[in-house]
Amino acid sequence: MANLLTSTFSLLLLFSFVLSSVADLSLSLSTTPQELRSFKIQDTQEGEKASGCSYTVKIKTSCSSPRYTRDAISIAFGDRYRNEVYAPRIDDPSSDTFESCSTDTFTLQGPCGYGVCYLYLYRSGYDGWVPSSVKIYEPSGQAVTFYYDTPIPNGVWYGFDQCRQATLAST
Repeated sequence: MANLLTSTFSLLLLFSFVLSSVADLSLSLSTTPQELRSFKIQDTQEGEKASGCSYTVKIKTSCSSPRYTRDAISIAFGDRYRNEVYAPRIDDPSSDTFESCSTDTFTLQGPCGYGVCYLYLYRSGYDGWVPSSVKIYEPSGQAVTFYYDTPIPNGVWYGFDQCRQATLAST
C-alpha cells in the first residue's frame, strides 16, 4: 500500500512539473510583434493559388496612425506547415485604404491551411502607418486576431509567430 501511495505521489509530482514547464514555455512566447529580418516568402505555383482557399482579412488602422498613408503595405500569414498566403501591396494610395481609425477588408487567395498561427506585415515608406489589429477569417469560418498597436519599422517583416504555441496547445 505504501508503494502505491509513493508511486501515485511521484506520478502527481511529475505531472505537476510537466504542466508547469509547458505553462512557463507558453508564457515566454511573445504576444507582441517582433521584427524578423530572415523571413522569406514561400514560393507558390500559380495553379496552387487558383485552386486554393479564400481568406477574409480585416485590418484596423490605429487612431495614432497618420490620417492617411502612402506607405506600401504587404502581408504574409500561414499555418505551422508553412501553407502561406502572401499579398504584396495591399495598399491603394488613390483610395481611402489605411486611414487612421478605419478598418479595411480584403479577400485573399492562397493555399488551404490548418489554423493560421503566424502573421507578418511589411511597410515601406515614410508616413509611418500604424496598424491596431489584423483579424483573419479562415475558410472554415474560424477567426484569429493579432494585435499590433505599435508602429511597424520601415523595410522589415514585422509580426507574430505563434506556431510553436499552437503546436503545444494541440498536443
